[in-house]
Amino acid sequence: MRWPAIPTILVAAAVATMIGLGIWQLQRKGEKEAAISRFEAAQGLPPVAWPSVPEPGDLPLFRRSSVNCTEVTGWQAVSGKSEEGQAGIAHLAECATGGGKGPGALIALGWSNRPEEPAWRGGNVEGVIAPDKERLIRLVATDEVEGLQKLAPPSTESIPNNHLLYAIQWFIFAFAAAVIYVLALRKRLATKTGT
Repeated sequence: MRWPAIPTILVAAAVATMIGLGIWQLQRKGEKEAAISRFEAAQGLPPVAWPSVPEPGDLPLFRRSSVNCTEVTGWQAVSGKSEEGQAGIAHLAECATGGGKGPGALIALGWSNRPEEPAWRGGNVEGVIAPDKERLIRLVATDEVEGLQKLAPPSTESIPNNHLLYAIQWFIFAFAAAVIYVLALRKRLATKTGT
């Protein structure tokens, strides 16, 4: 069977890329497992000062900390779970710190089943540093705030580690592409020979 050069090179490159992506996902799986182990160990460490400018590569996730909210500059109401596991609203306060200068902090104060803003206007809050998609980190309060129930504490179980599934998908795509290409070539050859 004669292999057409350009299509074969293109398919081989695509298959090699998919295999490379699968291997990369396996590497990411190991990195994520190491990070989760670090985060689990961090839960037993002493409290840290709230980082005014978080370093993306060295976030103190799942460490205990505290923030002095000098002024609430805004509220967010997002879906969340109470400490008892009830679904509802998590109330997040956007806070100024240090007299309104600096980047401030995002504090997840508590849970309720109503979206109305709490009456809380600031103060010192103790909690656990959790990941946040926009700000990198937020503080989840461990003390109950008036009018709110405690939120479910941050957990490493909430960190997705789907890299093994992604790797398997890439390997399946590579295998499927190779098989489909070989079958297409065989069909083309059979058509040309008239069998």
